[in-house]
Amino acid sequence: MPQTTLSRRHILLGGAAVVAVTAVGFWWRSQAPDHDHPRLAVAEAYQQAQSGDITLIDIRTPIEWKAIGVPVGGHQIDMRRKDFVEAVALAVGGNRSAPIALICARGVRSARMTLALSEAGFSNIIDVPEGMLGSRDGPGWVTGNLPVARWQE
Repeated sequence: MPQTTLSRRHILLGGAAVVAVTAVGFWWRSQAPDHDHPRLAVAEAYQQAQSGDITLIDIRTPIEWKAIGVPVGGHQIDMRRKDFVEAVALAVGGNRSAPIALICARGVRSARMTLALSEAGFSNIIDVPEGMLGSRDGPGWVTGNLPVARWQE
């Protein structure tokens, strides 16, 4: 059986790749805008969505919904839709002061859209910064073993 040895070049390239991936991860997370809106942990978001205290809106894309599933009790509204603001308003019956919690994959897009919806006149927007997959804010919906449903087109 032939032995494989790692050359100095392979070790340096591997180390550089680890540093690059780590740097990109920190950069990506730093792109999430900070805001002073309320935040909910995923377990709280699930409980409040089930009790009707909030409207939970999953703003990810249909590809993500299909690959990972959707949070039980949530509404799926792709944030890239041209009529996103109108679709959110429709989900809460036109009540722009209704409590709305936004969830995405890792909290970056939900933070951005929290600010965008506030600018559009919504007054009770809540961020779920853990997202479906987890972030520095917590393990996320999936790892937290909260119920996920298959997305129905």
